[in-house]
Amino acid sequence: MNNVNEVLENARQFIYHNARLLDRMRFEYFFGQGTKESVLAVLRAYQNVDGGFGNALEPDIRCPHSQPVPTEVALTILDEIDGYNREIVSGIARFMESATVEETGGIPRSFCSVNDYPHAPWWTTERDDAASMNPTGRMMGFLLKQDAVPFISHETWFRKTEQFVWERIEKVDTSDFHDVTQCITFLENHRDRERAGAYLAKVDEWLSHPGTIELDPHAQGYVHKVLDWAPSRDSYAGRFIGEADLDRHLTALLQDQSEDGGWPINWPAVSFACELEWRGFITVERLKTLRSYGRL
Repeated sequence: MNNVNEVLENARQFIYHNARLLDRMRFEYFFGQGTKESVLAVLRAYQNVDGGFGNALEPDIRCPHSQPVPTEVALTILDEIDGYNREIVSGIARFMESATVEETGGIPRSFCSVNDYPHAPWWTTERDDAASMNPTGRMMGFLLKQDAVPFISHETWFRKTEQFVWERIEKVDTSDFHDVTQCITFLENHRDRERAGAYLAKVDEWLSHPGTIELDPHAQGYVHKVLDWAPSRDSYAGRFIGEADLDRHLTALLQDQSEDGGWPINWPAVSFACELEWRGFITVERLKTLRSYGRL
């Protein structure tokens, strides 16, 4: 049995040796004496004049210019600290308006400017004008969850992009973890509960299908396991996971903590610095998961 104090202290040492200031502030917010404002103050440094986020906020995208996925990451951080900030969110809305594909609504997965800077190969981009469910669904979901709706819901881009997501849910690849989680965030936070509920019933069917949630904590390859789907006790997919499976994955998660106190990543990093940035972020995520399920 891992000693709880040792797990947390070893992680703290790793974070202070290696992690970005942002993830040190996130760690202090969740496990120390940090404040929301300390996290927001660092997060603002990643936001560009156009309102979007870049500057390797998503470590695999080293581009300084605003990109959709780093902007999604910023919304995720605002959500995790319950840190709605009108100025930051207004900037994000401005960026999303400029990024919306006029013909269809929706935001592209990434822009071609990513190609001019170091990036993971899966981020290489050939066109700027094709909207994608990932990251549009979660970005809209977080805007709906934030108190942003009153000041942007009347905007043409918002209504068009909202409709884009509804239409894409009908066509989503149910085997694609990322697209399904995009659907979940959008549907959980949409104001039309009757319409969202009908679609969530479809999501329930996807999640119930054998193999969608990988139950083997030691499975290899591109699989998405119990704690990928349910990183916290209140995760939507948690209702499809039994306590015995959950316990096995939490035990495996504790065992995965490296000797240096951090948690590893399981994909090739762009650089050594990129790997440490990811590991700092992931280590805070792992600690949050362990605390949520009472293991920390």
